[in-house]
Amino acid sequence: MDSYEYSELLKKLEQKIENIQNIIKPDQIKKRLKEIEKMENSPDFWNDAKKAGEVQKEKNRLERILHRFEEAKNAVNDAKELFELATDENDSETIAMLFEEAEALEEKVTKIEIETMLSGENDEKNAIVSIHPGAGGTESQDWASILYRMYLRWAERHGFKVEVLDYQEGEEAGIKDVSFIVKGENAYGYLKTENGIHRLVRISPFDSNARRHTSFASVMVSPEVDDDIDIVIEDKDIRIDTYRASGAGGQHVNKTDSAIRITHIPTGIVVQCQNDRSQHKNKATAMKMLKSRLYELELKKRKAEEEEIEKSEIGWGHQIRSYVLAPYQQVKDNRSNKAYSNVEAILDGDIDKIIEDVLIAEAKKEEQ
Repeated sequence: MDSYEYSELLKKLEQKIENIQNIIKPDQIKKRLKEIEKMENSPDFWNDAKKAGEVQKEKNRLERILHRFEEAKNAVNDAKELFELATDENDSETIAMLFEEAEALEEKVTKIEIETMLSGENDEKNAIVSIHPGAGGTESQDWASILYRMYLRWAERHGFKVEVLDYQEGEEAGIKDVSFIVKGENAYGYLKTENGIHRLVRISPFDSNARRHTSFASVMVSPEVDDDIDIVIEDKDIRIDTYRASGAGGQHVNKTDSAIRITHIPTGIVVQCQNDRSQHKNKATAMKMLKSRLYELELKKRKAEEEEIEKSEIGWGHQIRSYVLAPYQQVKDNRSNKAYSNVEAILDGDIDKIIEDVLIAEAKKEEQ
């Protein structure tokens, strides 16, 4: 990096800070935080525990956004002042230090930029994720289990909690099906970028001739719906089946038909849950999953109508990303059109950069 490149980077970051400021409106955040402080000082405020909890959640979110924004803005301003001073005094040591810190500075601004993008009505919700292997038997089932581990490791890195709703092992290896909830702030906002078909190219560990295989798995992500969201599901539109739970859970799990599968006939959506010993609880969770999927479908239909997208493009039926392990190593996302070489780290859950690049690419598309 030279002085011209660094000064151009500073201009770009200043522009980003200005754009973020126009979106988040720090003055309005400060005003709202003062209102919340007033509310908290009212003796009646804490009587309604549910409302108080929602307000506290809002307060924490606003404080975090404001803190990160001010931190990023100050960092850019400080870097600009220091660079101008060092240039005037021909201080090559300080200039070299600024060049070294340039990547970290850009990353700091990008983080708050991403957080600003996650301001949709569902982005802050928990995410319900389902992974289904495509055709190809053991090969695809193994790929589904690799993706599942990738998301578990990603959630762990973020300190998010994961609750498994349904897990069905494959006969030889991998998984036939898995559904789980990722609980954490903006979990859906981040994971909605994973909605789609994921393609793997590798030398198959299950092929004695060591041939190259291509496998597919679909990932479906829905926001966990609140109880107050009104989604009507009529009895005539669903079919409920019970089956014997598989996998871990003790002897009781394998002796009773406690697992529940619900098919929504009009849309063909199928959800299943076996994480509890109680059939009643599994049914309640499966209904919540179905509501979340129907809610997500409705949101996509509305968006498609707004953007006049063909109905065939709605849903998860399109390839979003390729993971190539042989003959070369590369992960490429079709939406950001960016390629990544740190394949091992990505499969170990280091997918933040991919997610951020997709969010930025999607935001730019919406601006056009």
